[in-house]
Amino acid sequence: MLSWVVTFLIVALIAGILGFGGIAGASIEIAKAIFFIAVVLFLISAVVGLARGRSRA
Repeated sequence: MLSWVVTFLIVALIAGILGFGGIAGASIEIAKAIFFIAVVLFLISAVVGLARGRSRA
């Protein structure tokens, strides 16, 4: 997922340099959305991992 973020950021940088503002803006917004989704999924998996590690059966 984070590789997608890097890809969209590179696309946005290239589009911005070439003067395609609309494409650059859209790519930045997509990269932000994917980044925040990745962070949320990481936090959920960390909490679940901690919860599983603490229970002793």
